[in-house]
Amino acid sequence: MQSVAGPVRGLDGPLPEQVDVAVVGAGFCGLSAARSLAKRGVRVAVLEAETIGWGASCRNGGMVLTGMKLPVPTLIARYGRELVQRMYAASLDSIDLVEQIVNEEGIACSFSRCGHLEVACKQSHFDGFAQSAAEIKREFNHDLRIVPKGELNAEIGSKIYYGGMVDETSGGLNPAQFVDGLGKAARCAGALLYDHARVLRINPVWACGQKVFLVETSRGRISAKEVILASGAYTTEATPALRKKVIPIGSYIIATEPLPVGLARELSPRNRMIYDSKHFLYYYRLTPDNRMLFGGRAAFFPESENTVRESAELLRRGMIGVYPQLRDTRMEYVWGGTLDFAFDVMPHAGKIDGMHFALGFAGHGVAAATWMGAKLAGAVCGDADDNPFSKIPFNAAPLGLRSGNTWALPLAGAYYRMLDWLT
Repeated sequence: MQSVAGPVRGLDGPLPEQVDVAVVGAGFCGLSAARSLAKRGVRVAVLEAETIGWGASCRNGGMVLTGMKLPVPTLIARYGRELVQRMYAASLDSIDLVEQIVNEEGIACSFSRCGHLEVACKQSHFDGFAQSAAEIKREFNHDLRIVPKGELNAEIGSKIYYGGMVDETSGGLNPAQFVDGLGKAARCAGALLYDHARVLRINPVWACGQKVFLVETSRGRISAKEVILASGAYTTEATPALRKKVIPIGSYIIATEPLPVGLARELSPRNRMIYDSKHFLYYYRLTPDNRMLFGGRAAFFPESENTVRESAELLRRGMIGVYPQLRDTRMEYVWGGTLDFAFDVMPHAGKIDGMHFALGFAGHGVAAATWMGAKLAGAVCGDADDNPFSKIPFNAAPLGLRSGNTWALPLAGAYYRMLDWLT
């Protein structure tokens, strides 16, 4: 099997002495923020520890999904109806924004509004789909379609599920091509992109009567009036207050050899983005060249050579459980990435220690992180704060489940497996 490499390169040479905004992290969020800022005439530098798009932005399943992770009643009970309605509207707007950027910048990333299919792993899960669809229609005026078990073969070539729910609004794309195009768009707008510029420390200082940030990196120091933290699951001790709020969870993907057209159509007749109803879920789709891409939380540890290798076999067994037709199909690719979860399983944005941040995309990052980046750019430029995710509490993760602490991650895995067993 082969690994997946990263996209566009950053600039050579020394960092500039001063910029208006320093962005930490060159994934969807950071590059979207940089693109928006540069288009508004702001001098912005993006600082990436590895290569541009290296993290989860390059190594995900390419699903551009509506909604959020938690059920609607849970969200409304926690945050109130009006705020949740704004959250759901933001999830729809985020997909529109991805499509707009793809079209405006001419990004060749196979973007398609193919819709998503959630499949029920238990009868009780399917029984809840009708209530969920009714609640989403009532609260957000958004239509979902229930697919009974007897009609599911029109959506998926698997016999193991109890029914499904379709959202036609969702889409799919090639994430590596999208993040590459987003980086090129930011650079063309005037943003300065620097890779292999790991941020080591950020210190606020006063200069000429105003507060600025001295950002020390592995490539030198840069001064910035504002800082955007877009490091997600890879947040480090350079920003300790934010680091303790991030739970990094490994997610892994395998991809088969190209499948015969007839078999590909049998497996996914409508070419949906598909995921199941478990907490410890599988997600899968066809690629444009008819490979089956199959991913999941095979190991909660962040990616390493060992976890990628072990996850490949676990995912292959899971894929064959869903699709026995693929038992003799060769696996050609395997890779892993690390997602940024918050303990409340919600996206968050705002300011911490005087710096702007957004994270907690929890598998919805293609759309949500792109949208959040644009919103952070607006906040830096003084726009009115209409981001509903900046209005909710953001507590630190308990039990040491923070970025950089891997010893506690099996506890998170056990917790989600227990939830699947109980529900």
